[in-house]
Amino acid sequence: MSLNQLTISAARDALRKGEVTSVEITESCLAAIDGADALNAWCAKTPEIALAQAKAADARIKAGDAPGMCGIPLGIKDLFCTRGVATQAASRILAGFKPEYESTVTQNLWDAGAVMLGKVSMDEFAMGSSTETACYGPAVNPWKIDDRQLTPGGSSGGSAAAVAADLCLAATGTDTGGSIRQPAAFTGIVGIKPTYGRVSRWGVVAFASSLDQAGPMTKTVRDAAIMLQAMASVDPKDSTSAEIPVPDFEAALTGDIRGKKIGIPREYRIEGMPEEIGKLWDEGTAMLRDAGAEIVDISLPHTKYALPAYYVIAPAEASSNLARYDGVRYGYRAKLGAGDGIVEMYEKTRAEGFGPEVQRRIMIGTYVLSAGFYDAYYNRARRVRALIKRDFEQVFAAGVDAILTPATPSSAFGLGEMADASPVEMYLNDVFTVTVNLAGLPGISVPVGLDAKGLPMGLQLIGRPWGEGDLLNHALVLERAAGFTHKPSKWW
Repeated sequence: MSLNQLTISAARDALRKGEVTSVEITESCLAAIDGADALNAWCAKTPEIALAQAKAADARIKAGDAPGMCGIPLGIKDLFCTRGVATQAASRILAGFKPEYESTVTQNLWDAGAVMLGKVSMDEFAMGSSTETACYGPAVNPWKIDDRQLTPGGSSGGSAAAVAADLCLAATGTDTGGSIRQPAAFTGIVGIKPTYGRVSRWGVVAFASSLDQAGPMTKTVRDAAIMLQAMASVDPKDSTSAEIPVPDFEAALTGDIRGKKIGIPREYRIEGMPEEIGKLWDEGTAMLRDAGAEIVDISLPHTKYALPAYYVIAPAEASSNLARYDGVRYGYRAKLGAGDGIVEMYEKTRAEGFGPEVQRRIMIGTYVLSAGFYDAYYNRARRVRALIKRDFEQVFAAGVDAILTPATPSSAFGLGEMADASPVEMYLNDVFTVTVNLAGLPGISVPVGLDAKGLPMGLQLIGRPWGEGDLLNHALVLERAAGFTHKPSKWW
């Protein structure tokens, strides 16, 4: 096994035993990255920073100061501000932007001794489900059917592709409506979206502030627990950061879920769902039952309104957040003609700097926030959101410990396949995931099987607020029962 193929837990143990150095693991990852240009997963490579951090990590380990992430090479989604390193959110409008500060999440990881290999690609401003809106061009899924290139999902598609292809040991992602869990399912890896407020949003380029949440994308559930431990913190710089202590997530991985109640929501059996997805869901249910859990049918009656509510709230917040990109202080500025004034500069800069999907969502958001339509759309969507949150609260109050659903309505689709489809068809990729963001709950995608084409499929577990430890333990049981060890055949 090459060192870049290690899991976080295996690398951590080998590093502590002195069997390998962080520099050696980092060099193995850098070599793998250099040989994987066909995946287009990286938008900025930082080998000098990586090797310097790896040497520092080796010194810490030698001194007996080795937190769980010490010496672990990572990919960082292009949404996290990294001091002195380009942070572009995959958008032309942020071309040339190098922050003078570090996001809380990445600072927490560097404090824990982690190593930055570089920045990984994503959908522009995290708006998309395929990375096809990135100004760098789409990232490519390392899983392939014949000669057909597939999407790694989105918006954290670069993170997912890099982890699945063993270009890094793990990566950061963000999840606004499924952007960690959907790409994790498409690439056969693990991705967890924590409870809203568990992980600081400070220094993460905003899409929809009441929905965005950062989380880890890893090769195993144990790795997700280790990395989430390092990422999470109470942060006074983030007003939505919850003052709740971060528990030891790895210690919660007992592998015992006997007597736990697992809810199966009837509303998630949507019309037109592929038979393979339904079968996988039934198999996952049986796995948890065989592990001693009690399976109960539940109802989340407002689920059918989640997608329209999400696609009102998220664009509304995006239109507000993205108003700051105007070509005045930083980033891209359009060339002006004679007689052009400040209004023309704003118009041209934003028209040239934002891609079509971002422009679409800004316009939708501005429309639903406008005086004549605020109550009809935005306020109504907020009320629906409250009802969706109440549905979950009632289920958990009735004693349900976790909820099992599909992660995606299909396996990975081909790049360009949705080009002629309506935007709504692309938005349907989030049908199983947006409820979790609207309710602020933790959710995790675990790879469970392959479809008839040989592509990975994942199941989603949804947990109680602040119950990431229990959620990860349920996911560990599912992971062990599924025994998913498949890897993409190397073609890149």
